Amino acid sequence: MVSLWNTRSGGDRVESPRGGHNEDNEGAPRIVVEREPDEHTRLLPQPSTRDGYLSPDDPAVSPYNLWSVRFMRYFSILFLFITFFWWVILLVSIFVSPPGLHNRGSGFFDFSYTSLSLANLIIVLLFFSTPSKAAQVTVLVTSVLLLFDMIMILAVPRLRVEEGWVGIASVVWALLIGIWVVITDRVVAYGKEEEEERLTGRAETRRTLREWVEILASEIVLIAVGLAVLLLSATLILRSRDSSLAPQGERYYVDGDKYQIHLYCNGKETDKSDNKVPTVLFEAGERPFGLSLQAFADNAIANGTISRYCYADRPGFGWSDNAPSPFSAGMAADVLSEALARAGEEGPWVLASAGVGSVYSRIFSARHGKDVMGLLLIDPLHEDLLYRLASPHRGFFLWLRGILSPLGIDRLSGAIFRGRSREDRVYGWSAYQGGKFIKAKLQESLVADSLTRNEVTISRAIQEEDTPLAIVSSGIELKRDSVWEEKQRDLTHLTRQLVGWDIVNKAPHEVWETLEGREKIEKRLGELVRV
Repeated sequence: MVSLWNTRSGGDRVESPRGGHNEDNEGAPRIVVEREPDEHTRLLPQPSTRDGYLSPDDPAVSPYNLWSVRFMRYFSILFLFITFFWWVILLVSIFVSPPGLHNRGSGFFDFSYTSLSLANLIIVLLFFSTPSKAAQVTVLVTSVLLLFDMIMILAVPRLRVEEGWVGIASVVWALLIGIWVVITDRVVAYGKEEEEERLTGRAETRRTLREWVEILASEIVLIAVGLAVLLLSATLILRSRDSSLAPQGERYYVDGDKYQIHLYCNGKETDKSDNKVPTVLFEAGERPFGLSLQAFADNAIANGTISRYCYADRPGFGWSDNAPSPFSAGMAADVLSEALARAGEEGPWVLASAGVGSVYSRIFSARHGKDVMGLLLIDPLHEDLLYRLASPHRGFFLWLRGILSPLGIDRLSGAIFRGRSREDRVYGWSAYQGGKFIKAKLQESLVADSLTRNEVTISRAIQEEDTPLAIVSSGIELKRDSVWEEKQRDLTHLTRQLVGWDIVNKAPHEVWETLEGREKIEKRLGELVRV
C-alpha cells in the first residue's frame, strides 16, 4: 500500500524519496510504505496532526493500547463475576443455608465484606481509564483496615468460631481485591503516561471536565467504602470485647455439632426419686432471658417458691450461636431437648414462658408428654396471631437492619457516648442491636406463619389434656386489642386442667415488670410446682 502524506508516528511507516528530492522544506511529496498495524498503531488515525504527534484529545491516546492494561481489565471483570456469584450465595444463605456454608455468627459480616469487594471492583471498572492518586491512597488505607480485620478475626477465638471459614474467606477476599485495585490503578496510570509520551510527546497534566467528574464520583464512593470498613473494624473490636464475657452456664453442641446452645441452671439439684420436685424450665419472650425473667426467677428461688430452674438462650440470643436457616419453633424445641440431655438435666419440668416464647414451650410440652408437670403462660402469643410476626414489612425491616448491623452505628454510639457495657450488649437492652439477635428474629419471622404455625397447631392436637395450666395476661393488652383478648381466652382451653387465668389490669405485655404481675406469676408458679 502506498500513501502520499507525511508521518513520523513511531517508525510505523518508511519514507523513500520520490524523483530524487529529499528536502522536507520543498514541499515535494514522498512515498510512504506502510507496515501492517500492530498493538501500538492499529488505532492511530491518519494523517497525524503536528510534527508527527497526536493531539492529547485523540481517542487513540489510550492506555488500552497496552496488553498489560487490557490484561488487568479482563481479570478485574473475571474477579467481578466471581465476587458477584459469592455475593448472591451469601445473600441466599441468610434465608436458606446451603450445606457447608453455615457459620455460627449472623452471616451479615461476610455479606458486608463481599459487598465492599463488589463496590471496589465496580468502581475500578467504571473509571478504569481515569486513575488518580487520591483513589490509590484511599483504597490502600482501606486495605490496611481490612488486613487489621482479618488479623482480629483470626486472633480472637470467639470471632474465629462465629465467622467460620465463610467469614474468614470473605474478609481475605476483600483484602486481596483491595490490593488488586491498588495495583490495577497504578498499572493504568503508568500505561496512560507511557502512551501519552509516545503518542503526544509528553505526559498530559491537565484533565478534562469529564475526567474530573469521574475522579470525584469514584473518590466519593471509595471514601464511603473506607468509612464502612472503619466502622466494621470498630464493631469487631466491640465484638472481641463482648466475647470476653463468660457465659453464666455452659454451651452445648447441638444439631450434629453445627452450633452451640447456652444452657444455665440454678438452684438445688434434687434426687432422682419418683417424687422429685420439678425443675422450672423458662422460655424467654421477645427479649433475652437475662433482660426479662432472670431477676424474677432468682427471686422465686430466694423466696422458696421454686427450688431449681433452667433456661436456654434460643439460637442467636445471649450466648447461643445462630442456627442454620430456616429455623422454626419446632427445631428450637428439638435442640433444647438435645442441650438438656447433654447437660444431664432430666426433669420433670414445669414450663414457664412469656409472649412468643409460649409457642416454643407448647411445642416442647407436646413432645415431652408426661415429663411436663405444668404450663405457665405469661401473656402468650396465640398461633392464630403468628401472621403478625410474618408480615413482609417486618421481615424486610429486619433484613435491612441485619445488613446494616455490621456497621454498628447504634452499638458504637452507645458504647462511646452512653457507656453501654458488654453485659448490656450481650443480654441487656442493647442486645436487639446485634447481628445475631436480628438474624434470629428474621428467621423467626420467615417461618412464623408456615412451619412454626403448623408445628404449634400439631402440638395442640397432641398436648396431654391433664397437664395443669395457668395463664397470666396483661390487662393493658386485653383492653388495647379485642382479638388478643379472644385468643387469650381460647388458650385457657389448651388443657382440661386450668389452674387459673389471671388478668393484671395495669400490667404491660411484660407482666413481671409490675409488682402485682410478679406476685400473680409467682403464686401460679408455686401452685404448679406443688401440684
